[in-house]
Amino acid sequence: MRINTRVFGEIDIEEEKIIHFPGGIIGFPDMTEFALIHNSEKDARCAVRWLQSMQEPEFAMPVMDPLVVSPDYNPMVEDELLKPIGVLNPESILVLVTMTVPKDIKKMTVNLQAPFVINADEKKACQIIVDTEQYPIRFPIYDILEGMKKEGK
Repeated sequence: MRINTRVFGEIDIEEEKIIHFPGGIIGFPDMTEFALIHNSEKDARCAVRWLQSMQEPEFAMPVMDPLVVSPDYNPMVEDELLKPIGVLNPESILVLVTMTVPKDIKKMTVNLQAPFVINADEKKACQIIVDTEQYPIRFPIYDILEGMKKEGK
């Protein structure tokens, strides 16, 4: 499938790479098909990926693995919330969080309270709300990422 994206221009997405969100995502319940894209021209270690809508080519969200910036991230999630994405194999679960990158990049944050949980085996995913104040909506990450750069990670 060929789509013209805002971030990457015109790209091909293989059908088997499309991730289905049966319930859509928060704020966009009608967007149910996404592809996970990274910029292969940049460093392979780059933590930022994009969740690209297949229905709205102009819509893409920067996402990252929360463990990169919060190594102890391990929210408790009710099994009921994960039922729509099938049987989960621990080796095939991918958890991502959205990033906000304002003009002042030093104020960059991730939302640890509304992660995406992806069942890589079944190509199904959902976005959940973690019902705890332990994980903030705006977790600052600029200093963490800069520290990693300096350490060569």
